[in-house]
Amino acid sequence: MDHTKGGLNRGLSFLLRLGVELGKVQVYQEANRETRVQIQESVRGKDVFVIQTMSKDVNTTIMEMLILVYACRTSCARSITGVLPYFPYSKQCKMRKRGSIVTKLVASMMCKAGLTHLITMDLHQKEIQGFFNIPIPDYRNAVIVAKSPASAKRAQSFAERLRLGLVVIHGEAQDAESDQVDGRHSPPTVKTTGAIHPSMDIPLLIPKEKPPITVVGDDDIIDDVDSFVAAAETLKERGAYKIFVMATHGILSSDAPRLIEESAIDEVVVTNTIPHEPQKLQCSKIKTVDISMILSEAIRRIHNGESMSYLFRNIGVDD
Repeated sequence: MDHTKGGLNRGLSFLLRLGVELGKVQVYQEANRETRVQIQESVRGKDVFVIQTMSKDVNTTIMEMLILVYACRTSCARSITGVLPYFPYSKQCKMRKRGSIVTKLVASMMCKAGLTHLITMDLHQKEIQGFFNIPIPDYRNAVIVAKSPASAKRAQSFAERLRLGLVVIHGEAQDAESDQVDGRHSPPTVKTTGAIHPSMDIPLLIPKEKPPITVVGDDDIIDDVDSFVAAAETLKERGAYKIFVMATHGILSSDAPRLIEESAIDEVVVTNTIPHEPQKLQCSKIKTVDISMILSEAIRRIHNGESMSYLFRNIGVDD
């Protein structure tokens, strides 16, 4: 079993958990910015796992991945499994005006390059699995909050597993990628007066007297945090005691750390699918969950031909 890497996040320590070493491969860019890959050991007849963490230079990272996978394929590897904790371009999985479904393009390129399996964490939409033709395994006094109806299904799965209540915030501001901007809303929506936040059309209600509760909001990606901050302000005015935000992929671009630090959010919990150490230095509220255990176990099970569904059925609440 060989493990090669492109831009590997040093926080992902699952290689140590598996007791194996990285395969010998050299990935670099030439003077004209072309990516070149040289595999420095034989991979013939071996199961190869290509580990790639997305950096800020997403396009270069993708090309490294594609060229490395293709190099393994032409070197007669028996199987090639891509390990991408965060799948790039996953937000562009729907047709918008005269745009394109970029997620499908990236998926097609990876399959064409030679991937036989893909391991990733929390795809932005479950329908993305259909873009591939390879296997893709994917507190009591509290309430789970979906910051928009689009997040309701994911929040419901958390609520059911933790046996907690579920709240959905309606009236989130439409962004540039929304169906409404695309002219698909008929009849047009009517704005509600008396909103409590300029970016959210939420009616102003008189909060009921309830005991303090801990609110946990969840999403798959946290990047632009304006909607999270607005939701936190709304929940705080409604009597929430503490507010925790959970997201799988912590992109946290631009002023996100500063906005979180100054907001009513008590803690933002993300995994290390994407490196975010600089953001943590700017915001003490950002906490990281290591995913090396589940990824290393997924790699081991694929290599040994064991069931992947065990990972999803046998993870307890304390895990």
